[in-house]
Amino acid sequence: MTDEQFREEYKPLHVPAAYHNEDTLQDKIIYALGQIGEGTPEDVLAKLEELEPGLGTGSCGQEVQTILYGLFDRGLLTGREVDAVMLFNLHKITRSNEGAVDPDLLAPGLD
Repeated sequence: MTDEQFREEYKPLHVPAAYHNEDTLQDKIIYALGQIGEGTPEDVLAKLEELEPGLGTGSCGQEVQTILYGLFDRGLLTGREVDAVMLFNLHKITRSNEGAVDPDLLAPGLD
């Protein structure tokens, strides 16, 4: 794998700011997961169905599971197993840090 291929494969996830019917299924899944916070592939599929009625039919459920596990295996999503069910999460920062930074303690060139 070349450096360019590696960068493309493992670039950080882009979380869409809004849901668009013309987006890729992966972008739709990432958006839906961001909206629910944490969930199983079935939870994500239910949110997708809510956002775009009719999307959750056919093989979409298997595709959602494949995409979520693929992103998890590449380290682009986090997940935890609870009662033999995998819960996926984007681990977005939802509240600001409460600490402070002392600029005098920063390494030279970082201020």
